[in-house]
Amino acid sequence: MARIGPCRMTTGLLIVGHGSRDPNANTEFESLVAAYRATRPDLDVAHGYVELARPSLADALRELAQRTDSVVMLPLFLFAAGHVKNDIPLALSQARQDFPAVRFTVANALGVHPNLVELAFERARASLEGVREFAKTAVVVVGRGASDPDANGDFCKVVRLLAEGREIGWVVPCFVGVTRPLFEETVELVARSRPERIVVVPYFLFGGRLITQIREQVESFQARYPWIKTELAPHLGIDDRLIKLMDERLHEAMEGERPLPCDTCQYRVPVSAVTGKVGGLKALLWSLRHGFTHAQAMPHVHAHRPLAKHVLVCGNADCADAGSITLIATLRRLIKETGRELDIRVTKTSCMGRCGEGPTVAVYPDGIWYRGVKETDAKELIEEHLLGDRLVSRLVDNIMQ
Repeated sequence: MARIGPCRMTTGLLIVGHGSRDPNANTEFESLVAAYRATRPDLDVAHGYVELARPSLADALRELAQRTDSVVMLPLFLFAAGHVKNDIPLALSQARQDFPAVRFTVANALGVHPNLVELAFERARASLEGVREFAKTAVVVVGRGASDPDANGDFCKVVRLLAEGREIGWVVPCFVGVTRPLFEETVELVARSRPERIVVVPYFLFGGRLITQIREQVESFQARYPWIKTELAPHLGIDDRLIKLMDERLHEAMEGERPLPCDTCQYRVPVSAVTGKVGGLKALLWSLRHGFTHAQAMPHVHAHRPLAKHVLVCGNADCADAGSITLIATLRRLIKETGRELDIRVTKTSCMGRCGEGPTVAVYPDGIWYRGVKETDAKELIEEHLLGDRLVSRLVDNIMQ
């Protein structure tokens, strides 16, 4: 029987932007979406925003799912931080419940890529023309800044790659907010090295209020240091190299070639630099949140929900001194020997708040905490609790009683 009504397109592409209070920034994003749409007539291309603008991510995703058989979400974010690791997967989870017949896939964020490194340098190039001695020139690259160490680390890697082989005197990273070093303190430090010229490169895809803020800070600095020629380069903006990178990320997602970048993700907890922020019970909750939100996105090389058991072992100093690192290794080895490593996950956490009584182990979704668990207890814990669903009562923490 012939289908009544408009023909249903096979694949939809939802390009996801952050959103801005500055309408010009949103217009610039939508211009890029239009430019990319023109290169892909085979796709139903739409856009949505995580916040501050419309259509919202949820509304755009719902509308696209109603008219396509499959949807690919392309986060137009330079790096994978909170929005990419949490907000987008959570919206995707809801869409999968609402549209079980539609296949959903999420592409990686743009990330560290030669196209973006070259584009950033090209934006700085106009200010570098005519410079005879690069050794007396400083390039200050300004990023947004995030609470996610992955994103901040990737930004610093981009800056390092920009510096490679160019013999510029100083190429330094800084941030406009959230984390340090901040832009204003960075240019003050650079000024002490007595450069003749400073080129400020805003590592942003689009304009907006933050670009305006950086421009005002550059003007203020120039007024205080008139003997240092200081210029603000353009932000990245629309460029063929960006469109080619979008194509690359889309291809990876559709072919299932690459997982999300989770190697040092703060939601996996064991990054020592964030233990103060991700300690105790919060460490457990963030770890479990990582398991839920990331499982909604791309295939992973490390296991996520649905997990039969998620074993969290404190790796902080006190428990580590008591043997928790060896315990973790033994648990992982023995679980692998059972062939259950894909649905029984062992995660090292930061402090779980039971110092002096460790090593501390928690098993979820059961919500059972154990204390004083030794390496010699690993086999019993696996056989009794993880495989047999029977508590090892002698090790149960008294907070459970």
